[in-house]
This record gives sequence, structure tokens and C-alpha cells, in this order.
Amino acid sequence: MLILSRKVNESIVIDGRIVVKIIRVDGDQIKLGIQAPADIPVHRQEVYEEIQKNNREALTKDRPKLPRLASMASSFANNKSIIGEGVLSSPSTPR
Repeated sequence: MLILSRKVNESIVIDGRIVVKIIRVDGDQIKLGIQAPADIPVHRQEVYEEIQKNNREALTKDRPKLPRLASMASSFANNKSIIGEGVLSSPSTPR
């Protein structure tokens, strides 16, 4: 871990793209300004940990049965008398 000392209005530059600026020091709190490209997510640690927890939980929950869905789509595609010719064809497929 790199440890630096900074004063109010001083900054730290990370990778030439992220700037962390000390905005204000008030007792035991420090107000930071963070400037980063839109494609780099910036979160408080507790928010980031909650996102990670939610992602892990989402991976362990029951997921829809995709093979069953594929089977249903195939059944619909084969039964053209009900849904009509070409309804399930892709845009690149001639109708």
C-alpha cells in the first residue's frame, strides 16, 4: 500500500486518468473529489462490498431453465399453423 500525505486542494493522479483531490478536512473526516473516466466505476468500499455480495447471491439463486425455454421455442417454430410462417425468423433470415 502506498501512503501519501496531502493538504487541502492537493491531488493524487492514478494511471494518468484518475485524479483524487483533497477537498476539505474536518476533524476526522476528509472530503475527497474523484475525477475518473465514465468507464471506471468508483464506489465507497461499503457500497462496493454490497454490490459484490448481491452479485454472488444472484449467481447462487435458481436460474430459469434455459433448455426448457429452448424446447418451447422449437415447438412454437415447428407449429406454424398456430403462430404463422416466419414469426420466429431472425431479421437476416428471408421470410
